[in-house]
Amino acid sequence: MVKEGDYIPDVDLFENSPRTKVNLAQELASGKGVIVGVPAAFSPSCSDKHVPGYLASGRLKDAGKIFIVSVNDAFVTKAWGKALDEHQSSGVRFLADPAGQFSKAWDVLFDATPALGNHRSKRYAITTQDGQVVKVSIEAEPGAVTVSGAAQHL
Repeated sequence: MVKEGDYIPDVDLFENSPRTKVNLAQELASGKGVIVGVPAAFSPSCSDKHVPGYLASGRLKDAGKIFIVSVNDAFVTKAWGKALDEHQSSGVRFLADPAGQFSKAWDVLFDATPALGNHRSKRYAITTQDGQVVKVSIEAEPGAVTVSGAAQHL
């Protein structure tokens, strides 16, 4: 499982379309950043509590680049980002990990087949500095937001 000192996986994610690749290892190679992993776009905990806490945080601008990563396709994450941050004024970027390769590289996948139809990412927040993990907060339960929320993490 991902831990402090690890480097960001060199895995392509997708933003808005399957044609638009984003590599977080490159995006966060220098400076500060936060990667927030969620089990499912549009799910209650993700849409009502977890991600809105980041979007509304007054500490968002001091945290560096912020990315929300979900095991969904790029069209879903685009629609979800627009639903939560219609004018993209927060600067938070919503990325798709459609096959779960990024999540698998960090060993944060769990079997959500009964509820969501496939393996999904655990809920987490990871702070990075110059491409390296400096803080890891992973929820014990997928529906909980106790250690990975903006109030606890930023």
